[in-house]
Amino acid sequence: MDVLELNGFIVEAKSQTYVAGAKAQPSYRIGAHDLGYKRGIWRYLDSYFGGTDFAGQEVVWLEEKPVWAMNYFGRIIEPDIIDATVAGSIIRAALSQLYRQGRFLGGMVFDHALGHYVDTSEGDCTHFRGHESIEVSGRKAYELDYRGGLIVA
Repeated sequence: MDVLELNGFIVEAKSQTYVAGAKAQPSYRIGAHDLGYKRGIWRYLDSYFGGTDFAGQEVVWLEEKPVWAMNYFGRIIEPDIIDATVAGSIIRAALSQLYRQGRFLGGMVFDHALGHYVDTSEGDCTHFRGHESIEVSGRKAYELDYRGGLIVA
């Protein structure tokens, strides 16, 4: 498997699902929100539970074999200064900019009307971990931790 091709597909799939406001597909897991994307022999699924506080997993299949996954947990820390709708809008805008650069990992600061979105990570698509946050008026109001990489059978 070509890691650059995998990275490109991950960016493409992410930009076509959550960031694009894709509607959830039917899910076999009660309460899950499943956002899927497929192109040729590649398939992607982002499946999460919750809203304000949430947990999820993204998986990529190549020729029907799982080859990559990422887990994440996010939450609103300061519900008095930000809600899930506003946080989601900020995250979508920041990630859209990141994906236009052809990447989903790496440091990023995105200024928005209320403050800053910050994403830090280490590693590459083969093995990584990271943290994203939204600061409002200098206060950390939202955070998400993520980690993932290649699945080796």
